[in-house]
Amino acid sequence: MSCLFCDLLNEEEKIVFQNDSFYVIYDNFPVNIGHCLLISKRHVESYFLLNEEEIKDLNKALVYMKNLLDKLYNPDGYNIGINDNLAAGQTIMHLHVHLIPRYFGDVDDPKGGVRGVIPIKQKY
Repeated sequence: MSCLFCDLLNEEEKIVFQNDSFYVIYDNFPVNIGHCLLISKRHVESYFLLNEEEIKDLNKALVYMKNLLDKLYNPDGYNIGINDNLAAGQTIMHLHVHLIPRYFGDVDDPKGGVRGVIPIKQKY
């Protein structure tokens, strides 16, 4: 079976950064400018199936990309998100982590951040 993210690994012109375990592309449907996806090179569906080295590489990729996005876009904050399995909204069953730059004024009230996945629970 073909996998979109496994296939994208061969499209080097789209890759912004990579290390031993992850590669990074900009999201095709960005929430904000700079929205990128950190994608595991190994075909694995869940964050919870990563090994220790892959988790270290994921963290290194997050820090690298945060620093790059700071220089390119000067965001005011970040959301980091993983949709892990169908109930959480995962649509491509290959682990990918969203790194979303946030800017003051991009929403009326950002309070609650990722809690917004269940809108009635976002505000507290």
